[in-house]
Amino acid sequence: MNSMIHAQRQYFATDVTKPYAFRYAQLAKLKQAIEKFEPQILEALKKDLNKSEFEAYTTEVGFTLMSIKKALKNLKQWMKIKKVSGELFLFMTQSFVMPEPKGNVLLIGPYNYPFQLVIEPLIGVIAAGNTAIIKPSEFTKHTEKVIVDMFRETFAPEYIAVVTGDASVNQALLAEKFDHIFFTGSTRVGQIVYEAAAKHLTPVTLELGGKSPTIIDETANLEVAAKRIAFAKFTNAGQTCIAPDYVYIHETIKDAFLEQLKKVISSLYADQTSFGKIVSDRHYSRLQALLKEGTVWTVNPSEASTRYLSPTLVSDVSWKSPVMNEEIFGPILPFMTFRDLDDVIQLLKTKEKPLALYLFSESKTNQTKVWQSLSFGNGAINDALMQVANSSLPFGGVGSSGMGSYHGYESFKTFSHFKSYIKKATWIDLPVAYPPHTKAKFNLIKKIMK
Repeated sequence: MNSMIHAQRQYFATDVTKPYAFRYAQLAKLKQAIEKFEPQILEALKKDLNKSEFEAYTTEVGFTLMSIKKALKNLKQWMKIKKVSGELFLFMTQSFVMPEPKGNVLLIGPYNYPFQLVIEPLIGVIAAGNTAIIKPSEFTKHTEKVIVDMFRETFAPEYIAVVTGDASVNQALLAEKFDHIFFTGSTRVGQIVYEAAAKHLTPVTLELGGKSPTIIDETANLEVAAKRIAFAKFTNAGQTCIAPDYVYIHETIKDAFLEQLKKVISSLYADQTSFGKIVSDRHYSRLQALLKEGTVWTVNPSEASTRYLSPTLVSDVSWKSPVMNEEIFGPILPFMTFRDLDDVIQLLKTKEKPLALYLFSESKTNQTKVWQSLSFGNGAINDALMQVANSSLPFGGVGSSGMGSYHGYESFKTFSHFKSYIKKATWIDLPVAYPPHTKAKFNLIKKIMK
């Protein structure tokens, strides 16, 4: 590991990764590699998480291909040195901001989107001119193997390398010095990453999670809300960091909405063969333990042997219920009711800031109230999950749900240092700033600087 990191540092020091032509060519190579390995990627995602071909392509393969396409189109503009306005007292001086790569980057990926969530940040790493070490999730072995094969065939290890193994490998990597660490995963492990990075003063991006609320007020379009919430919650069997974690619904529409949602689930998710599976036996058992309280409804019986957990609704719960004590990260959706929206807002202010928040409401007053009152990483009004599909929007958390953001230009910014400098003419050199500082000079400076 030490020799690998040293080799990447030496390679970066040659400045070969910095020119536009090199970065463009590597992004194009990554795109070609993904297209070449597409069948293996889709097959691996089916084996690891039972993702259908459609879901695997749209949320993982196609998602990254779109991002590369955007990066290729905009890379030259992103890399430009930008001239900024100056101050009056900086007479005959030009001011600039120049993006430069940070250096050697460590990417640690999760298991829920095991391909997309290492490739998506890598696009920014390459676009910004860095080298990278990728650590995929060990819980999705088939996808991990495809990633290893793809990168060994496509890139030299002194440029981009893949390291595999369990948590001990993560610990060994985190003991090394990098120029940036990008981690996607749980808040608990994010704290470990942050602590390790602090020892080297290494900047970090933490893409975490939390309990993302969905609020449905009495003005909501229940038919539309049911379809969009079901889609957002049960994509990837609920193993999505920005999936609706729980629902707060106005008490007057709870029963009507639950009936509507049950119809949608029965229509869309009756075929369990195309529904995602929970990543491991441990997580399956954890999710089952969350169903000890409340009124439980499921569309199908669950099957431990295949780690199939049926789409499940849980009503009559409170914040003391097990299902409300942790991020669910599975196809379980609990419901709580409210009478006054202001009470919900005040209660949510006492909770940790979530990665996402969703509001279903036709009331512009309520939309404005929720959006101005609550802090969260990203969200949607009358939709859920789909904000992540717009690469022009920064994606990231706040507080315990993460720090930093990426996607599109934000990825380029994350893995770049923006170096500022000035350039001053030499044919004239005004004596105002130089000693001796006379009263006349002082009066002039006061007029300029006020």
